Amino acid sequence: QVQLAESGGGLVQAGGSLRLSCAASGGSFSGYTAGWFRQAPGKAREFVAAITQWGGSTYYLDSVKGRFTISRDNAKNTVYLQMNSLKPEDTARYYCAARSGALVFRRGSEYAYWGQGTQVTVSS
Repeated sequence: QVQLAESGGGLVQAGGSLRLSCAASGGSFSGYTAGWFRQAPGKAREFVAAITQWGGSTYYLDSVKGRFTISRDNAKNTVYLQMNSLKPEDTARYYCAARSGALVFRRGSEYAYWGQGTQVTVSS
């Protein structure tokens, strides 16, 4: 099993940037597909981005393409989400998730491991 811990959230003005980190512990991180999800109050959890085990493929929510970049450093057991050109509608709690294996899913139910989340608030 793997434990995940997010960091890097905060308050930022529209147009600004944040870099979220997700530190994994409990095993070889290369064995896991990783993703980022977000959830705003009163809304369903939403897929944001995912990355394959060795970083060869990435997938994004359409509304964040060109603004967000997911990456990973397996040597550091860490996955990142670089968020640029932030908009107020990006405001949410962001969660790191992982699943054992190579398959990528956009459904949160497919991911067995979750962090506690980190709050991102974008002011207008």
